[in-house]
Amino acid sequence: MRLENKVAMVTGAAKGLGESIVRRYVEEGAKVIAVDMTPLTYELDNVTGYVVDVTDRQAVSDFIKDIEKVDILVNNAGITRDALVQKMTDDMWDKVIDVNLNGVYNLVKHVGPMMMKNGNGSIISIASVVGEFGNIGQSNYAATKSALYGLSKTWAKEFSRKGANVRVNTISPGYIMTDILKTIPQELLDKFAKMTMLGRLGEPEEIANAALFLASDESSYITGHNLSANGGMRL
Repeated sequence: MRLENKVAMVTGAAKGLGESIVRRYVEEGAKVIAVDMTPLTYELDNVTGYVVDVTDRQAVSDFIKDIEKVDILVNNAGITRDALVQKMTDDMWDKVIDVNLNGVYNLVKHVGPMMMKNGNGSIISIASVVGEFGNIGQSNYAATKSALYGLSKTWAKEFSRKGANVRVNTISPGYIMTDILKTIPQELLDKFAKMTMLGRLGEPEEIANAALFLASDESSYITGHNLSANGGMRL
């Protein structure tokens, strides 16, 4: 019960990586505030679902006002709108920036100072292997995920001031078998698997375990760090 008596907030919690993280946290004793733009598709003890658009600054502010304590924040909400840059529309660019980057800022702006006031906390943002190495057709997505590294290092410095034990880290998953990948032809999945040193794709539970580690006291001396969970991707 590594998260016993802890309150965790997870965005993008309705499915995929978010749902896996929620389930892992509950198994370890946390009470979870599960946030998404759509209602949760599951029910679990100690999980309360909230429908909140993380890009709506006023909605986020109003939502946070009713919350007294957050020990763990996982910024997982994210979208893709892929296209080569010359074919990318302004709307495709803006939507990805708004959700993947502004959405993180909108929450951390409130939760970070709350953790600092309470004296401790762990903020985890889900970045991507694409943020580390780039990827054709994903300039908008890569830009947002790369930005999380700089934000997290900066926030690790800001929120640890005055003796506060607030840690801020990122996780950069590789290709993980969420519902999105299940729509991709098998020959492409096999190609992605061969790009890893481990010769396989990742499972959502493996990213959830990484998020558990960074949320728990087992990572008490780790902050401003990016954890690459990509099976040894070779791009």
